[in-house]
Amino acid sequence: QVQLVESGGGSVQAGGSLRLSCAASGATYRPYCMAWFRQGPGKGREGVAGIDEDGNTRYGDSVKGRFTISRINAKLTLYLQMNSLKPEDTGVYYCAATLTPCFGGTTSYEYHYWGQGTQVTVSS
Repeated sequence: QVQLVESGGGSVQAGGSLRLSCAASGATYRPYCMAWFRQGPGKGREGVAGIDEDGNTRYGDSVKGRFTISRINAKLTLYLQMNSLKPEDTGVYYCAATLTPCFGGTTSYEYHYWGQGTQVTVSS
């Protein structure tokens, strides 16, 4: 069982930056893959970025070049650096993880553990 706790959300103006963190606990070994998803107002869940155990990263098209996902395996911590934020980036951001071999992409079926989410609001 893995518990995931996100932090770092908040309100920012368009063009600003935020850094999200996700702390994992409860696992007997580090997650193979971790990822960030988001859900905007009235929208479905969208994959933002994923990272595998070796540090290979994948991004959703809407965030490429603006967001950076990273992880520190020794600390079981996942990060999402978000730059050049836009109002359409507004939503609840969720951390996800899996303990089974995976691709490290941005499709939700890969991930079995989810955090409670942190709100990000970008104003124009």
